[in-house]
Amino acid sequence: MTNFLIRTGVNAVALWVAAWLIDGIVLAEDDTTFASKFATVVLVALIFGVVNAIVKPIAKVLAFPAIVLTLGLFTFVVNAFLLQITEWISGPLGLSFEITEFWWDAVIGALVITIVSMVLNWVLPEKEDLDR
Repeated sequence: MTNFLIRTGVNAVALWVAAWLIDGIVLAEDDTTFASKFATVVLVALIFGVVNAIVKPIAKVLAFPAIVLTLGLFTFVVNAFLLQITEWISGPLGLSFEITEFWWDAVIGALVITIVSMVLNWVLPEKEDLDR
């Protein structure tokens, strides 16, 4: 359970950084209070985590030839697709999360999220360390 909460926090921070750096990604812009903004970021991070857990393995299998041909760079397009799915799910739920353009905003957003997640995963303790 602790590992799930840490991963959700990592996703939340990564999504927030991507929205902060990229003008085409809007996250929790129309919320007025800090609590509602925080709740929106955490809920979008939860949705992103569920999408990654369910859809990402299927998408990577289907995109495997393109990933091999591009020496792994197509993985960013797959991650951008997962980010776009997160936006599609968040909209009907009333969460303020929007991606303006797929090609540049979502792909660069996926790159930012990957880098931030990598850095945070290096800093945070491993799962074995949490069980002790």
